[in-house]
Amino acid sequence: MAPADEHVDVLVIGAGPTGLGAAKRLNQIDGPSWLIIDSNETPGGLASTDVTPEGFLYDVGGHVIFSHYKYFDDCIDEALPKAEDWYTHQRISYVRCKKLWVPYPFQNNVSVLPKEDQVKCIDGMIDAALEARTAHTKPTNFDEWIVRMMGTGIADLFMRPYNYKVWAVPTTKMQCAWLGERVAAPDVKTCVKNVILNKTAGNWGPNATFRFPARDGTGGIWIAVANTLPKEKTRFGKQGDVSKVNAKAHTVTLKSGKTIGYKKLITTMAVDQLVEQMEDKELITLSKGLFYSSTHVIGVGLRGERPERIGDKCWLYFPEDDCPFYRATIFSNYSPYNQPEKSVKLATQYLADGSKANSSEAKEGPYWSIMLEVSESSMKPVDHANLLKDCIQGLINTEMIKPEDEIVSTYHRRFDHGYPTPSLEREGVLKELLPKLQALDIYSRGRFGSWRYEVGNQDHSFMLGVEAADHITNGAVELTLNYPDFVNGRKNDERRLIEGNQVFRNKATDKADAAGDAKIVDIEANKAGLSNGTNGTLPVRERASSKTHTSSHHRKSSKSVK
Repeated sequence: MAPADEHVDVLVIGAGPTGLGAAKRLNQIDGPSWLIIDSNETPGGLASTDVTPEGFLYDVGGHVIFSHYKYFDDCIDEALPKAEDWYTHQRISYVRCKKLWVPYPFQNNVSVLPKEDQVKCIDGMIDAALEARTAHTKPTNFDEWIVRMMGTGIADLFMRPYNYKVWAVPTTKMQCAWLGERVAAPDVKTCVKNVILNKTAGNWGPNATFRFPARDGTGGIWIAVANTLPKEKTRFGKQGDVSKVNAKAHTVTLKSGKTIGYKKLITTMAVDQLVEQMEDKELITLSKGLFYSSTHVIGVGLRGERPERIGDKCWLYFPEDDCPFYRATIFSNYSPYNQPEKSVKLATQYLADGSKANSSEAKEGPYWSIMLEVSESSMKPVDHANLLKDCIQGLINTEMIKPEDEIVSTYHRRFDHGYPTPSLEREGVLKELLPKLQALDIYSRGRFGSWRYEVGNQDHSFMLGVEAADHITNGAVELTLNYPDFVNGRKNDERRLIEGNQVFRNKATDKADAAGDAKIVDIEANKAGLSNGTNGTLPVRERASSKTHTSSHHRKSSKSVK
Protein backbone atom coordinates (compact mmCIF):
# COMPACT_ATOMS: atom_id res chain seq x y z
CA MET A 1 0.00 0.00 0.00
CA ALA A 2 1.33 3.41 -0.96
CA PRO A 3 2.23 5.75 1.91
CA ALA A 4 -0.14 8.58 2.75
CA ASP A 5 0.53 11.96 1.18
CA GLU A 6 0.77 13.56 4.62
CA HIS A 7 0.53 12.54 8.27
CA VAL A 8 -0.83 14.09 11.46
CA ASP A 9 -1.13 12.75 14.98
CA VAL A 10 -4.84 13.67 15.23
CA LEU A 11 -7.12 14.19 12.24
CA VAL A 12 -10.50 15.84 12.87
CA ILE A 13 -13.31 15.31 10.35
CA GLY A 14 -16.10 17.89 10.51
CA ALA A 15 -16.12 21.61 11.35
CA GLY A 16 -19.36 21.78 13.28
CA PRO A 17 -19.32 22.45 17.03
CA THR A 18 -17.80 19.04 17.89
CA GLY A 19 -14.97 19.19 15.38
CA LEU A 20 -14.20 22.80 16.24
CA GLY A 21 -14.18 21.89 19.94
CA ALA A 22 -11.59 19.19 19.28
CA ALA A 23 -9.49 21.52 17.14
CA LYS A 24 -9.73 24.33 19.67
CA ARG A 25 -8.50 22.07 22.46
CA LEU A 26 -5.71 20.54 20.36
CA ASN A 27 -4.57 24.03 19.45
CA GLN A 28 -4.56 25.04 23.12
CA ILE A 29 -2.64 21.93 24.23
CA ASP A 30 -0.12 22.59 21.46
CA GLY A 31 1.22 19.05 21.58
CA PRO A 32 0.24 16.49 18.95
CA SER A 33 0.08 17.63 15.34
CA TRP A 34 -3.47 18.00 14.04
CA LEU A 35 -5.61 18.99 11.08
CA ILE A 36 -9.35 19.69 10.74
CA ILE A 37 -11.17 19.06 7.45
CA ASP A 38 -14.74 19.56 6.26
CA SER A 39 -16.45 19.26 2.88
CA ASN A 40 -18.34 22.54 3.44
CA GLU A 41 -16.65 25.84 2.67
CA THR A 42 -18.25 27.42 5.75
CA PRO A 43 -17.82 25.99 9.27
CA GLY A 44 -20.86 25.29 11.44
CA GLY A 45 -22.30 21.94 10.38
CA LEU A 46 -25.79 21.50 11.82
CA ALA A 47 -25.37 24.82 13.64
CA SER A 48 -24.95 26.94 10.51
CA THR A 49 -27.16 29.69 9.10
CA ASP A 50 -28.59 30.25 5.62
CA VAL A 51 -29.63 33.53 4.00
CA THR A 52 -32.46 33.84 1.47
CA PRO A 53 -32.00 35.99 -1.64
CA GLU A 54 -34.26 38.57 0.00
CA GLY A 55 -31.99 38.83 3.04
CA PHE A 56 -33.82 36.74 5.69
CA LEU A 57 -31.61 34.60 7.93
CA TYR A 58 -32.60 31.12 9.11
CA ASP A 59 -30.63 28.77 11.32
CA VAL A 60 -30.71 25.16 10.23
CA GLY A 61 -33.01 24.36 13.15
CA GLY A 62 -33.81 25.91 16.50
CA HIS A 63 -30.53 26.97 18.14
CA VAL A 64 -29.86 29.25 21.09
CA ILE A 65 -26.85 29.62 23.38
CA PHE A 66 -27.12 28.38 26.95
CA SER A 67 -24.28 26.53 28.55
CA HIS A 68 -23.29 23.93 31.10
CA TYR A 69 -19.55 24.56 30.62
CA LYS A 70 -17.21 27.46 31.36
CA TYR A 71 -14.79 26.27 28.68
CA PHE A 72 -17.52 26.57 26.05
CA ASP A 73 -18.33 30.07 27.33
CA ASP A 74 -14.66 31.04 27.19
CA CYS A 75 -14.30 29.90 23.60
CA ILE A 76 -17.34 31.65 22.17
CA ASP A 77 -16.60 34.78 24.19
CA GLU A 78 -13.09 34.79 22.74
CA ALA A 79 -14.58 34.44 19.26
CA LEU A 80 -17.26 37.12 19.77
CA PRO A 81 -15.90 39.23 22.63
CA LYS A 82 -17.90 42.46 22.37
CA ALA A 83 -21.11 43.20 24.25
CA GLU A 84 -22.71 44.30 20.99
CA ASP A 85 -22.00 40.85 19.50
CA TRP A 86 -24.87 39.38 21.52
CA TYR A 87 -28.49 39.75 22.56
CA THR A 88 -29.69 38.14 25.79
CA HIS A 89 -33.32 36.99 25.95
CA GLN A 90 -35.70 35.63 28.53
CA ARG A 91 -37.36 32.59 27.02
CA ILE A 92 -41.04 33.27 26.36
CA SER A 93 -42.56 30.02 25.12
CA TYR A 94 -46.07 28.66 24.82
CA VAL A 95 -47.89 25.51 23.76
CA ARG A 96 -50.80 25.93 21.33
CA CYS A 97 -53.64 23.76 22.66
CA LYS A 98 -57.42 24.03 22.37
CA LYS A 99 -56.95 27.37 20.53
CA LEU A 100 -55.21 28.70 23.65
CA TRP A 101 -51.60 29.66 24.41
CA VAL A 102 -50.54 27.57 27.40
CA PRO A 103 -47.26 28.75 29.03
CA TYR A 104 -44.34 26.32 28.75
CA PRO A 105 -43.89 23.81 30.29
CA PHE A 106 -47.41 22.60 29.59
CA GLN A 107 -47.52 20.13 32.49
CA ASN A 108 -46.95 22.93 35.01
CA ASN A 109 -49.61 25.24 33.56
CA VAL A 110 -52.79 23.20 33.12
CA SER A 111 -54.57 26.05 34.98
CA VAL A 112 -54.90 27.78 31.60
CA LEU A 113 -56.93 24.93 30.06
CA PRO A 114 -60.73 24.62 29.96
CA LYS A 115 -62.19 23.17 33.18
CA GLU A 116 -62.92 19.72 31.75
CA ASP A 117 -59.31 19.39 30.59
CA GLN A 118 -58.02 20.66 33.92
CA VAL A 119 -59.95 17.85 35.61
CA LYS A 120 -58.54 15.20 33.25
CA CYS A 121 -54.99 16.44 33.80
CA ILE A 122 -55.27 16.73 37.60
CA ASP A 123 -56.96 13.31 37.85
CA GLY A 124 -54.13 11.81 35.82
CA MET A 125 -51.44 13.47 37.91
CA ILE A 126 -53.00 12.21 41.14
CA ASP A 127 -53.29 8.67 39.75
CA ALA A 128 -49.66 8.88 38.59
CA ALA A 129 -48.48 10.08 42.00
CA LEU A 130 -50.26 7.21 43.73
CA GLU A 131 -48.90 4.70 41.23
CA ALA A 132 -45.35 6.03 41.68
CA ARG A 133 -45.55 5.32 45.43
CA THR A 134 -46.29 1.64 44.94
CA ALA A 135 -44.41 0.90 41.70
CA HIS A 136 -41.61 -1.65 42.06
CA THR A 137 -40.25 -1.38 38.53
CA LYS A 138 -38.93 1.47 36.41
CA PRO A 139 -40.70 2.56 33.21
CA THR A 140 -39.48 0.51 30.26
CA ASN A 141 -40.11 3.15 27.60
CA PHE A 142 -40.86 6.84 27.15
CA ASP A 143 -44.61 6.29 27.02
CA GLU A 144 -44.61 4.50 30.36
CA TRP A 145 -42.45 7.27 31.81
CA ILE A 146 -44.94 9.92 30.64
CA VAL A 147 -47.90 8.13 32.21
CA ARG A 148 -45.96 7.34 35.40
CA MET A 149 -44.81 10.95 35.81
CA MET A 150 -47.76 12.93 34.45
CA GLY A 151 -50.79 10.72 34.06
CA THR A 152 -52.98 9.94 31.09
CA GLY A 153 -54.61 13.39 30.90
CA ILE A 154 -51.40 15.27 30.06
CA ALA A 155 -50.16 12.27 28.05
CA ASP A 156 -53.14 12.33 25.69
CA LEU A 157 -53.52 16.08 25.47
CA PHE A 158 -49.88 17.04 24.94
CA MET A 159 -47.00 14.65 25.56
CA ARG A 160 -47.93 11.81 23.21
CA PRO A 161 -49.04 13.88 20.19
CA TYR A 162 -46.27 16.47 20.58
CA ASN A 163 -43.46 13.96 20.91
CA TYR A 164 -44.73 12.01 17.92
CA LYS A 165 -44.56 15.24 15.89
CA VAL A 166 -40.99 15.88 17.13
CA TRP A 167 -39.47 12.42 16.90
CA ALA A 168 -41.62 10.96 14.09
CA VAL A 169 -41.92 7.72 16.07
CA PRO A 170 -44.46 6.72 18.75
CA THR A 171 -43.42 7.25 22.37
CA THR A 172 -43.74 3.48 22.93
CA LYS A 173 -40.69 2.96 20.70
CA MET A 174 -38.44 5.35 22.65
CA GLN A 175 -36.43 4.71 25.80
CA CYS A 176 -36.53 7.08 28.78
CA ALA A 177 -32.93 7.08 30.06
CA TRP A 178 -32.18 10.16 27.92
CA LEU A 179 -34.67 12.49 29.62
CA GLY A 180 -32.68 14.07 32.46
CA GLU A 181 -33.29 17.85 32.38
CA ARG A 182 -35.10 17.69 29.06
CA VAL A 183 -38.61 17.16 30.43
CA ALA A 184 -40.09 18.81 33.52
CA ALA A 185 -41.93 16.52 35.93
CA PRO A 186 -45.04 18.27 37.31
CA ASP A 187 -45.50 19.11 40.99
CA VAL A 188 -49.06 17.93 41.73
CA LYS A 189 -49.58 20.24 44.71
CA THR A 190 -48.38 23.29 42.79
CA CYS A 191 -50.53 22.41 39.78
CA VAL A 192 -53.65 22.01 41.94
CA LYS A 193 -52.92 25.27 43.73
CA ASN A 194 -52.44 27.11 40.43
CA VAL A 195 -55.72 25.70 39.11
CA ILE A 196 -57.61 26.87 42.21
CA LEU A 197 -55.94 30.30 42.22
CA ASN A 198 -55.93 30.58 38.42
CA LYS A 199 -52.16 31.15 38.32
CA THR A 200 -49.41 30.03 35.96
CA ALA A 201 -45.96 28.63 36.79
CA GLY A 202 -42.75 30.46 35.97
CA ASN A 203 -39.97 29.57 33.56
CA TRP A 204 -38.31 26.16 33.87
CA GLY A 205 -35.27 24.56 32.35
CA PRO A 206 -31.65 25.31 31.49
CA ASN A 207 -32.57 27.65 28.61
CA ALA A 208 -34.91 29.97 30.55
CA THR A 209 -32.35 32.67 29.68
CA PHE A 210 -30.33 32.42 26.49
CA ARG A 211 -28.01 34.36 24.24
CA PHE A 212 -28.18 34.84 20.50
CA PRO A 213 -25.61 36.45 18.20
CA ALA A 214 -26.51 39.92 16.99
CA ARG A 215 -25.38 39.26 13.43
CA ASP A 216 -24.97 36.30 11.07
CA GLY A 217 -27.19 33.93 13.06
CA THR A 218 -25.93 30.91 14.98
CA GLY A 219 -23.62 30.08 12.11
CA GLY A 220 -21.72 33.29 12.74
CA ILE A 221 -20.57 31.92 16.10
CA TRP A 222 -18.85 28.95 14.53
CA ILE A 223 -17.30 30.96 11.70
CA ALA A 224 -15.82 33.19 14.41
CA VAL A 225 -14.58 30.19 16.44
CA ALA A 226 -12.98 28.70 13.31
CA ASN A 227 -11.24 32.03 12.72
CA THR A 228 -9.35 31.62 16.03
CA LEU A 229 -7.63 28.49 14.67
CA PRO A 230 -4.44 28.52 12.60
CA LYS A 231 -5.59 28.68 9.01
CA GLU A 232 -2.88 26.31 7.84
CA LYS A 233 -4.47 23.59 9.98
CA THR A 234 -7.96 23.96 8.48
CA ARG A 235 -9.12 22.61 5.12
CA PHE A 236 -12.70 23.42 4.25
CA GLY A 237 -14.54 22.80 0.98
CA LYS A 238 -13.55 20.43 -1.82
CA GLN A 239 -10.07 19.99 -0.37
CA GLY A 240 -11.62 18.53 2.78
CA ASP A 241 -14.23 16.21 1.23
CA VAL A 242 -13.77 12.63 2.51
CA SER A 243 -14.52 9.61 0.32
CA LYS A 244 -13.10 6.73 2.36
CA VAL A 245 -11.81 5.89 5.83
CA ASN A 246 -9.30 3.02 5.97
CA ALA A 247 -9.21 2.06 9.63
CA LYS A 248 -6.59 -0.68 9.16
CA ALA A 249 -4.14 1.62 7.37
CA HIS A 250 -5.07 4.63 9.54
CA THR A 251 -5.68 6.76 6.46
CA VAL A 252 -8.43 8.95 5.11
CA THR A 253 -8.85 9.34 1.36
CA LEU A 254 -10.24 12.61 0.03
CA LYS A 255 -12.35 12.88 -3.12
CA SER A 256 -9.38 14.61 -4.73
CA GLY A 257 -7.48 11.33 -4.35
CA LYS A 258 -5.12 12.70 -1.70
CA THR A 259 -4.59 10.59 1.45
CA ILE A 260 -3.97 11.71 5.02
CA GLY A 261 -2.46 9.37 7.58
CA TYR A 262 -3.31 9.68 11.25
CA LYS A 263 -2.62 8.10 14.64
CA LYS A 264 -6.02 9.03 16.05
CA LEU A 265 -9.15 10.08 14.20
CA ILE A 266 -11.90 12.27 15.69
CA THR A 267 -14.83 12.11 13.32
CA THR A 268 -18.13 13.96 13.62
CA MET A 269 -19.84 12.52 10.57
CA ALA A 270 -22.95 10.45 11.31
CA VAL A 271 -21.69 7.13 12.62
CA ASP A 272 -23.91 5.12 10.25
CA GLN A 273 -22.32 6.98 7.32
CA LEU A 274 -18.85 6.57 8.82
CA VAL A 275 -19.02 2.78 8.91
CA GLU A 276 -20.27 2.79 5.31
CA GLN A 277 -17.14 4.73 4.30
CA MET A 278 -15.06 2.26 6.29
CA GLU A 279 -16.71 -0.59 4.34
CA ASP A 280 -16.81 -2.61 7.54
CA LYS A 281 -19.65 -5.11 7.15
CA GLU A 282 -19.82 -6.00 10.86
CA LEU A 283 -20.11 -2.36 11.94
CA ILE A 284 -22.54 -1.55 9.13
CA THR A 285 -24.83 -4.33 10.34
CA LEU A 286 -24.50 -3.09 13.92
CA SER A 287 -25.33 0.51 12.93
CA LYS A 288 -28.62 -0.62 11.38
CA GLY A 289 -29.98 -0.70 14.94
CA LEU A 290 -29.75 3.11 15.17
CA PHE A 291 -32.72 5.23 14.14
CA TYR A 292 -33.07 8.86 13.21
CA SER A 293 -35.64 11.27 11.84
CA SER A 294 -35.24 13.86 9.10
CA THR A 295 -35.97 17.55 9.66
CA HIS A 296 -37.49 20.12 7.35
CA VAL A 297 -36.73 23.75 8.20
CA ILE A 298 -39.28 26.17 6.75
CA GLY A 299 -38.87 29.95 6.79
CA VAL A 300 -41.57 32.54 6.09
CA GLY A 301 -40.67 36.22 5.71
CA LEU A 302 -43.56 38.68 6.02
CA ARG A 303 -44.11 42.37 5.43
CA GLY A 304 -45.55 44.48 8.23
CA GLU A 305 -45.05 45.26 11.88
CA ARG A 306 -44.83 42.26 14.16
CA PRO A 307 -48.41 41.63 15.36
CA GLU A 308 -49.34 42.19 18.99
CA ARG A 309 -50.58 38.59 19.22
CA ILE A 310 -47.01 37.47 18.50
CA GLY A 311 -45.33 40.00 20.78
CA ASP A 312 -41.97 38.95 22.18
CA LYS A 313 -42.57 35.21 22.01
CA CYS A 314 -39.46 33.13 21.34
CA TRP A 315 -40.51 29.65 20.31
CA LEU A 316 -43.85 27.89 20.35
CA TYR A 317 -44.96 24.24 20.46
CA PHE A 318 -47.77 22.66 18.44
CA PRO A 319 -49.02 19.21 19.51
CA GLU A 320 -52.26 19.25 17.50
CA ASP A 321 -52.91 18.17 13.93
CA ASP A 322 -54.03 21.56 12.56
CA CYS A 323 -50.46 22.24 11.38
CA PRO A 324 -47.58 20.04 10.18
CA PHE A 325 -44.88 21.76 12.26
CA TYR A 326 -44.08 20.90 15.87
CA ARG A 327 -42.22 24.11 16.68
CA ALA A 328 -42.24 27.69 15.46
CA THR A 329 -39.52 30.22 16.27
CA ILE A 330 -40.15 33.94 15.86
CA PHE A 331 -36.71 34.34 14.37
CA SER A 332 -37.03 38.09 13.87
CA ASN A 333 -37.37 38.48 17.66
CA TYR A 334 -33.86 37.12 18.24
CA SER A 335 -32.06 39.92 16.41
CA PRO A 336 -33.10 42.90 14.24
CA TYR A 337 -30.43 41.74 11.79
CA ASN A 338 -32.18 38.43 11.07
CA GLN A 339 -34.33 40.18 8.44
CA PRO A 340 -33.88 43.05 5.97
CA GLU A 341 -34.00 46.63 7.16
CA LYS A 342 -37.26 48.53 6.77
CA SER A 343 -35.85 50.58 3.88
CA VAL A 344 -35.24 47.51 1.72
CA LYS A 345 -37.83 47.19 -1.03
CA LEU A 346 -39.23 43.71 -1.68
CA ALA A 347 -42.07 42.50 -3.86
CA THR A 348 -44.92 40.48 -2.36
CA GLN A 349 -44.65 36.91 -3.68
CA TYR A 350 -48.23 36.05 -2.69
CA LEU A 351 -50.65 36.41 0.18
CA ALA A 352 -50.78 33.83 2.96
CA ASP A 353 -53.99 32.32 1.59
CA GLY A 354 -52.22 31.69 -1.71
CA SER A 355 -53.90 34.48 -3.66
CA LYS A 356 -52.00 37.00 -5.74
CA ALA A 357 -51.03 40.37 -4.34
CA ASN A 358 -52.70 43.49 -5.69
CA SER A 359 -49.36 44.77 -6.90
CA SER A 360 -46.06 43.21 -7.95
CA GLU A 361 -44.19 46.42 -7.24
CA ALA A 362 -41.37 46.22 -4.69
CA LYS A 363 -42.19 48.11 -1.48
CA GLU A 364 -40.45 48.92 1.78
CA GLY A 365 -40.91 47.00 5.04
CA PRO A 366 -40.83 46.59 7.97
CA TYR A 367 -40.39 42.82 8.01
CA TRP A 368 -40.63 39.93 10.45
CA SER A 369 -40.08 36.20 10.14
CA ILE A 370 -41.07 32.78 11.42
CA MET A 371 -38.99 29.60 11.30
CA LEU A 372 -40.80 26.24 11.42
CA GLU A 373 -39.59 22.67 11.98
CA VAL A 374 -41.23 19.52 10.63
CA SER A 375 -40.08 15.96 11.29
CA GLU A 376 -40.15 13.05 8.85
CA SER A 377 -39.57 9.30 9.04
CA SER A 378 -40.90 6.08 7.55
CA MET A 379 -43.47 6.12 10.38
CA LYS A 380 -44.38 9.76 9.67
CA PRO A 381 -44.16 10.56 5.96
CA VAL A 382 -44.26 14.14 4.64
CA ASP A 383 -45.69 15.55 1.41
CA HIS A 384 -42.53 17.30 0.20
CA ALA A 385 -44.14 19.04 -2.75
CA ASN A 386 -46.85 20.72 -0.66
CA LEU A 387 -45.05 21.09 2.67
CA LEU A 388 -44.38 24.83 2.37
CA LYS A 389 -47.99 25.50 1.42
CA ASP A 390 -49.27 23.26 4.21
CA CYS A 391 -47.05 25.03 6.75
CA ILE A 392 -48.34 28.46 5.72
CA GLN A 393 -51.90 27.15 6.05
CA GLY A 394 -50.93 25.79 9.47
CA LEU A 395 -49.78 29.28 10.47
CA ILE A 396 -53.21 30.58 9.50
CA ASN A 397 -54.98 27.73 11.33
CA THR A 398 -53.07 28.48 14.54
CA GLU A 399 -53.66 32.25 14.23
CA MET A 400 -49.97 32.97 13.85
CA ILE A 401 -50.63 34.90 10.64
CA LYS A 402 -53.70 36.14 8.80
CA PRO A 403 -54.85 35.04 5.31
CA GLU A 404 -54.16 38.53 3.90
CA ASP A 405 -50.59 38.79 5.23
CA GLU A 406 -47.97 39.52 2.56
CA ILE A 407 -45.27 36.88 2.13
CA VAL A 408 -42.08 38.35 0.68
CA SER A 409 -39.67 35.43 1.15
CA THR A 410 -39.78 31.68 1.76
CA TYR A 411 -37.16 29.08 2.63
CA HIS A 412 -37.22 25.28 2.72
CA ARG A 413 -34.34 22.94 3.46
CA ARG A 414 -34.41 19.27 4.39
CA PHE A 415 -31.82 17.58 6.59
CA ASP A 416 -31.73 13.82 6.18
CA HIS A 417 -30.19 13.35 9.64
CA GLY A 418 -32.23 15.68 11.83
CA TYR A 419 -32.72 14.04 15.25
CA PRO A 420 -30.86 10.98 16.61
CA THR A 421 -33.72 8.92 18.05
CA PRO A 422 -33.29 7.62 21.62
CA SER A 423 -34.83 4.34 20.55
CA LEU A 424 -35.18 1.27 22.74
CA GLU A 425 -32.29 -0.32 20.86
CA ARG A 426 -29.92 2.68 20.99
CA GLU A 427 -27.83 1.94 24.07
CA GLY A 428 -27.29 -1.68 23.13
CA VAL A 429 -25.90 -0.57 19.78
CA LEU A 430 -23.77 2.32 21.08
CA LYS A 431 -22.20 0.30 23.89
CA GLU A 432 -20.89 -2.10 21.26
CA LEU A 433 -20.31 0.19 18.27
CA LEU A 434 -18.41 3.10 19.85
CA PRO A 435 -15.85 0.91 21.70
CA LYS A 436 -15.24 -1.12 18.53
CA LEU A 437 -14.47 2.09 16.68
CA GLN A 438 -12.28 3.37 19.48
CA ALA A 439 -10.30 0.14 19.41
CA LEU A 440 -9.49 1.14 15.82
CA ASP A 441 -8.31 4.58 17.05
CA ILE A 442 -11.51 6.21 15.75
CA TYR A 443 -13.40 8.53 18.10
CA SER A 444 -16.90 9.01 16.70
CA ARG A 445 -18.35 12.03 18.49
CA GLY A 446 -21.05 14.66 18.05
CA ARG A 447 -24.83 14.86 17.61
CA PHE A 448 -24.80 11.95 15.18
CA GLY A 449 -21.25 10.78 15.76
CA SER A 450 -22.09 9.50 19.23
CA TRP A 451 -25.89 9.53 18.69
CA ARG A 452 -26.93 10.77 22.14
CA TYR A 453 -29.55 13.49 21.87
CA GLU A 454 -29.33 14.29 25.59
CA VAL A 455 -25.86 15.73 24.97
CA GLY A 456 -26.59 17.11 21.51
CA ASN A 457 -26.91 20.84 22.18
CA GLN A 458 -24.21 23.19 20.92
CA ASP A 459 -22.38 23.31 24.24
CA HIS A 460 -22.51 19.53 24.65
CA SER A 461 -21.43 18.92 21.07
CA PHE A 462 -18.48 21.30 21.41
CA MET A 463 -17.36 19.63 24.62
CA LEU A 464 -17.64 16.14 23.12
CA GLY A 465 -14.83 17.25 20.80
CA VAL A 466 -12.86 18.96 23.58
CA GLU A 467 -13.07 15.90 25.82
CA ALA A 468 -12.12 13.53 22.99
CA ALA A 469 -8.98 15.60 22.43
CA ASP A 470 -8.22 15.49 26.16
CA HIS A 471 -8.75 11.74 26.28
CA ILE A 472 -6.38 11.20 23.37
CA THR A 473 -3.63 13.43 24.74
CA ASN A 474 -4.03 12.96 28.48
CA GLY A 475 -6.27 9.94 29.05
CA ALA A 476 -8.99 12.12 30.61
CA VAL A 477 -12.46 10.67 31.18
CA GLU A 478 -15.03 11.85 28.62
CA LEU A 479 -17.72 12.94 31.05
CA THR A 480 -20.16 14.40 28.51
CA LEU A 481 -20.22 11.23 26.42
CA ASN A 482 -20.39 8.76 29.29
CA TYR A 483 -22.18 10.64 32.07
CA PRO A 484 -24.79 12.98 30.54
CA ASP A 485 -26.83 13.39 33.74
CA PHE A 486 -23.68 14.29 35.67
CA VAL A 487 -22.59 17.14 33.37
CA ASN A 488 -26.17 18.38 32.98
CA GLY A 489 -26.66 18.56 36.73
CA ARG A 490 -23.66 20.69 37.68
CA LYS A 491 -21.49 23.66 36.74
CA ASN A 492 -18.59 22.30 34.73
CA ASP A 493 -15.94 24.94 35.39
CA GLU A 494 -12.76 22.90 35.86
CA ARG A 495 -11.60 23.34 32.26
CA ARG A 496 -10.89 26.94 31.17
CA LEU A 497 -9.39 28.76 28.20
CA ILE A 498 -7.06 30.86 30.36
CA GLU A 499 -3.38 30.75 31.22
CA GLY A 500 -2.19 28.78 34.22
CA ASN A 501 -5.37 26.78 34.70
CA GLN A 502 -4.65 23.68 32.64
CA VAL A 503 -2.59 20.61 33.50
CA PHE A 504 -0.72 18.83 30.74
CA ARG A 505 1.81 16.04 31.02
CA ASN A 506 4.13 14.81 28.29
CA LYS A 507 4.87 11.24 29.33
CA ALA A 508 7.14 10.78 26.33
CA THR A 509 9.66 13.18 27.94
CA ASP A 510 8.37 12.82 31.53
CA LYS A 511 8.59 16.55 32.07
CA ALA A 512 6.48 19.63 31.54
CA ASP A 513 6.93 21.60 28.34
CA ALA A 514 6.84 25.36 28.44
CA ALA A 515 4.49 26.97 25.95
CA GLY A 516 7.39 28.26 23.90
CA ASP A 517 9.27 24.95 24.04
CA ALA A 518 6.50 22.53 23.07
CA LYS A 519 7.40 19.10 21.75
CA ILE A 520 5.21 16.69 19.81
CA VAL A 521 3.55 14.32 22.26
CA ASP A 522 3.89 10.62 21.65
CA ILE A 523 0.20 9.87 21.99
CA GLU A 524 0.47 6.20 22.84
CA ALA A 525 3.19 6.73 25.45
CA ASN A 526 1.29 9.60 26.98
CA LYS A 527 -1.95 7.61 27.26
CA ALA A 528 -0.18 4.52 28.55
CA GLY A 529 1.64 6.52 31.20
CA LEU A 530 -1.54 8.07 32.50
CA SER A 531 -3.45 4.82 32.46
CA ASN A 532 -0.75 3.15 34.56
CA GLY A 533 -1.78 5.20 37.56
CA THR A 534 0.85 7.93 37.71
CA ASN A 535 0.74 9.50 41.17
CA GLY A 536 1.71 12.93 42.44
CA THR A 537 1.04 16.42 41.24
CA LEU A 538 1.35 16.90 37.51
CA PRO A 539 3.45 19.85 36.38
CA VAL A 540 1.63 22.76 34.80
CA ARG A 541 2.10 23.64 31.18
CA GLU A 542 1.16 27.15 30.19
CA ARG A 543 -1.17 27.64 27.28
CA ALA A 544 0.29 28.84 24.04
CA SER A 545 -1.23 32.13 23.02
CA SER A 546 -4.41 31.78 21.01
CA LYS A 547 -3.85 32.38 17.34
CA THR A 548 -6.42 34.51 15.58
CA HIS A 549 -6.55 34.62 11.81
CA THR A 550 -8.72 36.36 9.32
CA SER A 551 -10.72 34.00 7.16
CA SER A 552 -12.11 34.11 3.67
CA HIS A 553 -15.17 32.11 4.69
CA HIS A 554 -18.39 33.82 3.64
CA ARG A 555 -21.84 32.37 4.01
CA LYS A 556 -23.58 31.71 0.73
CA SER A 557 -27.28 31.62 0.05
CA SER A 558 -28.63 28.09 0.30
CA LYS A 559 -29.15 26.44 -3.05
CA SER A 560 -32.45 25.06 -1.80
CA VAL A 561 -33.84 28.50 -0.99
CA LYS A 562 -37.07 29.07 -2.82
